[in-house]
Amino acid sequence: MPTYFLTAFSNKGELLLNEKFEANSEQEAKKIGSEILKEHQCLNTAHRLVTSSGRLVIFHR
Repeated sequence: MPTYFLTAFSNKGELLLNEKFEANSEQEAKKIGSEILKEHQCLNTAHRLVTSSGRLVIFHR
C-alpha cells in the first residue's frame, strides 16, 4: 500500500501539519487528506499531498 505525506503551512511559512498515511489509490489519498485538513482546520492554508516517490497529488496555495 503506497504511503502519502500531507503537509500544511501558515502564511509565514510555519509548519502547521505533517501527517503520513497509507491509501490504496490516489483518489482515496485525496479523500483522506481532505478529511485530515478539515479536522485540523487547514483547508484554506497552503498544503500539499505527495507520494513516497515524490509525485505531487494535491497542491494548494
